[in-house]
Amino acid sequence: MVSVVKKNNKPIILLALMCLWLALLLSLPSPILIMQDYGVFAFLGVVGAIFANATGAGGGVVFVPFFQFLQFSPDSIVATSFGIQCCGMTAGALTWAYYFKSEHKSNVHWKVLPNALILCVPASLCGILFAQYSEVGPALLTQWWGGLDNLHILFGVFSVLLSLAIFASIPLLKRTQFTCELTKTDILALPFISFMGAIVTAWLSVGVGELVAVYLIVRGFNVTMSIAVAVILSAFTVWAALPYHLFVSPSVVFEVVLFAGIGAIVGGMLAKHVVLAFSVQKLKLFFGGWVFILGVASLPIF
Repeated sequence: MVSVVKKNNKPIILLALMCLWLALLLSLPSPILIMQDYGVFAFLGVVGAIFANATGAGGGVVFVPFFQFLQFSPDSIVATSFGIQCCGMTAGALTWAYYFKSEHKSNVHWKVLPNALILCVPASLCGILFAQYSEVGPALLTQWWGGLDNLHILFGVFSVLLSLAIFASIPLLKRTQFTCELTKTDILALPFISFMGAIVTAWLSVGVGELVAVYLIVRGFNVTMSIAVAVILSAFTVWAALPYHLFVSPSVVFEVVLFAGIGAIVGGMLAKHVVLAFSVQKLKLFFGGWVFILGVASLPIF
């Protein structure tokens, strides 16, 4: 009976989400016109969430350059990206968490997942709060990069560095022997990386998941487990970052989130199957190339 209930949960949840989505759409003026103007963003949400949840990277890697192309304001780019990721990364995180609980809870290569999250999540939340609400966080952004007006430069530099780290980690994906225990170095490094990564995430809507995933892979942990940690961590982080953009500095483009968000939920649920169906090396190679191209295109060198 328990297994039957579990198998039936997903359709019920999806039906409830669709009803909620339709209610939100119908509550807006001229829903047909809104669907015509913003419906294409649903496809963007699917693509971004699949990339994000299949590689451990945040969906902002897809959303930020697309919104820059559409000439959104810097605040709206980051805020809207967070809104979409709250949908997609949550769906992905729940999918990966269920996958861990149902198939890998006793797997020695996955046993570090809960402990890694215990180390990463609080540090990441502190990093978000520091970047958004302290006086020092915005001052650092202004001092280092000239503020959000230079978002494209900051995104380009981060993306190029991230792609190089992804390429460097690809040879490590062929390992058959994995690290199974967190060392003292990991216990110190993971909170530090999460804190610093969350600061970058507050500025760009990407950062913490990517950095933690690369670190875990380089350290020799199971690749799929590393991606799961990054996705779950990113879900906590984007939810912590969103209230600032809703209440303190409202700049979320709700219509985009409405359509891209529902697409992101679908993409987040599909991403696990993409990881398990394709070679992780090929996924990383493709994703690293994509990030590199977007990063270079964002830099003022053309």
